[in-house]
Amino acid sequence: MNKDNAIIQIKKGALEYCVLAVIAREENYGYQIVKILGEHGLITPEGTIYPLLARLKKDGLVTAAWRAPKQGSPRKYYRITDAGDAALKEFRLSWSDFAGSVDCVLLKNNREA
Repeated sequence: MNKDNAIIQIKKGALEYCVLAVIAREENYGYQIVKILGEHGLITPEGTIYPLLARLKKDGLVTAAWRAPKQGSPRKYYRITDAGDAALKEFRLSWSDFAGSVDCVLLKNNREA
């Protein structure tokens, strides 16, 4: 079994909800989201985040608006919608149950089985 592939699949499944969680804290633009994820060990290229943000917008989980900062180029800021907030809450519950079950199986002493 390829450990790296397993981690990639887990990351793919959770990444959109991690992005929603970052946006739920405060509206953000793509590069800032990449940076925040990286600070938490979720190194993700911009080329992955922008299509994901477009999909979240298409699905009605986030909205986007262009804003011009005092200095620099305009940036597209993303804000979570009520539907996005509901999806994130549902995922948090599911994740907690799933992670607890996985931990239970992985951490159980094999001699007790």
